[in-house]
Amino acid sequence: MFALTERTWCLFVRLRRSYHTIVLSYLPVRMEKPPARCPTFLRQYCSDALKDVVDMSLFPAENIRNFSIIAHVDHGKSTLADRLLEITGTIAKSAHNKQVLDKLQVERERGITVKAQTASLFYNQKGTNYLLNLIDTPGHVDFSYEVSRSLSACQGVLLVVDANEGIQAQTVANFYLAFEAQLSIIPVINKIDLKNADPERVEKQIEKIFDIPREDCIRISAKLGTNVERILQEIIERIPPPAVCTHDPLKALVFDSTFDHYRGVVANVSLFGGEVHKGQKITSAYTKKTYEVNEVGILTPSEQPTDKLYAGHVGYLIAGMKDITEAQIGDTLYLHNQPVEPLPGFQSAKPMVFAGMYPVDQSEYSNLKSAIDKLTLNDSSVAVHRDSSLALGAGWRLGFLGLLHMEVFNQRLEQEYNASVILTAPTVPYKAVLSSAKLIKAHREEEITIINPAEFPDKSVVVEYLEPTVMGTIITPDEHMGKIITLCQTRRAVQKDLAYIDDHRVMMKYLFPLNEIVVDFYDALKSLSSGYASFDYEDAGYQTADLVKVDIFLNGSAVEELTTIVHKDKVYKEGKAMCERLKDVIPRQLFEIAIQAAVGNKVIARETVKAYRKNVLAKCYGGDISRKMKLLKRQAEGKKKMRKIGNVEVPKDAFISVLKRQLDK
Repeated sequence: MFALTERTWCLFVRLRRSYHTIVLSYLPVRMEKPPARCPTFLRQYCSDALKDVVDMSLFPAENIRNFSIIAHVDHGKSTLADRLLEITGTIAKSAHNKQVLDKLQVERERGITVKAQTASLFYNQKGTNYLLNLIDTPGHVDFSYEVSRSLSACQGVLLVVDANEGIQAQTVANFYLAFEAQLSIIPVINKIDLKNADPERVEKQIEKIFDIPREDCIRISAKLGTNVERILQEIIERIPPPAVCTHDPLKALVFDSTFDHYRGVVANVSLFGGEVHKGQKITSAYTKKTYEVNEVGILTPSEQPTDKLYAGHVGYLIAGMKDITEAQIGDTLYLHNQPVEPLPGFQSAKPMVFAGMYPVDQSEYSNLKSAIDKLTLNDSSVAVHRDSSLALGAGWRLGFLGLLHMEVFNQRLEQEYNASVILTAPTVPYKAVLSSAKLIKAHREEEITIINPAEFPDKSVVVEYLEPTVMGTIITPDEHMGKIITLCQTRRAVQKDLAYIDDHRVMMKYLFPLNEIVVDFYDALKSLSSGYASFDYEDAGYQTADLVKVDIFLNGSAVEELTTIVHKDKVYKEGKAMCERLKDVIPRQLFEIAIQAAVGNKVIARETVKAYRKNVLAKCYGGDISRKMKLLKRQAEGKKKMRKIGNVEVPKDAFISVLKRQLDK
């Protein structure tokens, strides 16, 4: 009996020690002896063992800093975010902590940030605890919409510039995004540990282009952690706290959202007034629907539930939203019985590239539809329109921010939902000003937008066609300037500005037709400049253009999936190239196949797939010529009948190689 009692007592002591060990593991690494105002973790009894809740009331608005990291692609944003997480004790210091905020598989494989991620950092300075809400943003031009959404929840930014490469095109674009939003900007010069780093040259560039004194720049090495802690101190000193009040009614801005298979929509919110907690009834200013809050919390960067979120905080909110249309980016949430004026939302995303998407097998249509619905909730910048094709069946016409955005979306479909799809050629949205009163009445507007080339209206019913244009910024070493100017001229670009940013680098601004750059311009630019040039663009509206529709015919039958819209000056070149590509992929038949490119009733290019020919004269060893002529005539008549009943189809596999114009322009 005594032995049993002793064993029970030892087991109790062991369990109690392990309990305290686990509780201590939740506390930040740096806070071994927390000060008086350290965040406390309240124990709640629930089915999830050892689930801690942070007391957010310890962080008033004056102790909060909301900031983003913006930079050109591959200048070290994600690496800097890793070091900030380690210094504040949010994650443990480890050699395996690389791209912690890049959670998607496609982000880790490509080494780029695709989706903005939020993380709350706790930092103690001079005895005061601060809550720093960090938002890591993408750097590629295709994902500038993610950057603009993130900046709406911030009061300041870290502008990271590579000490070796200097200011790039996307650096300039991101600076003006932050400048127009009136945010505090802290320039950070990264990678000073590199052999060819020249931080002084970069400081001069920042001072010349952005008019920021070089004394305000912070030199760091995010990889080694050199001088990174100074950034936290500068954030507290130079970025203002959010101008909010807890006593105001609840006003929460939805700036991002993700989808959870079990809990529904997880909305990332920034509180501009009031407070929110579990059990409250909230209403959407956009849909006017009412929900009950199931959970609120912060991201560290994993989800950390809290009792409440107060004004100035950035966190997440789960309220049982199940439909993708209920979580609108830019929406304002308020208490059910306390309506407020909606916050001025940022501009919605404008799709720059459209492509048809179809399942490889029509039996997978329902599964693909569900996958697209869930993925568009996580990526609200994708526009979805239903479409159908005689050759490919039912599908969708999707709008993307760029070609890389389209590739990433397709890759996420394959990796996250195991979906195989066929993508058609990327096109841009054109506009047409209608002249027919009947068509204006049918469309209820005088100016229509065309996202499907097959629906391009005839010139007889149109006053003029409009094509989208962009203002492109190119930064390159001056030795490549001549080649790049020639490239831009071949793409119908108009030069707007040219200026030197230092002794060896030049910045050029061109007005481009979007259709000329969206497919292969970036690759050509990198090839001509040996990889040193950078490119960024922004929407510049529409302008009048002389456009025509090029139809493709196989033995006289039109193939709508291959219809393209091109400028009149490039009609023959595009038509000839399309016919040649089709000739390479269409298999030979027992009859001849004519491939034609036509504008209206005029054929501009033709290729022919020769027929397999049986040697009907093989059995003739001399004799009368009339015998041979009869055999050849009978063969020709047979092929004529086959051509009438023959059904020439482009194989589905061929669409992948033919329709993507970037493979062979």
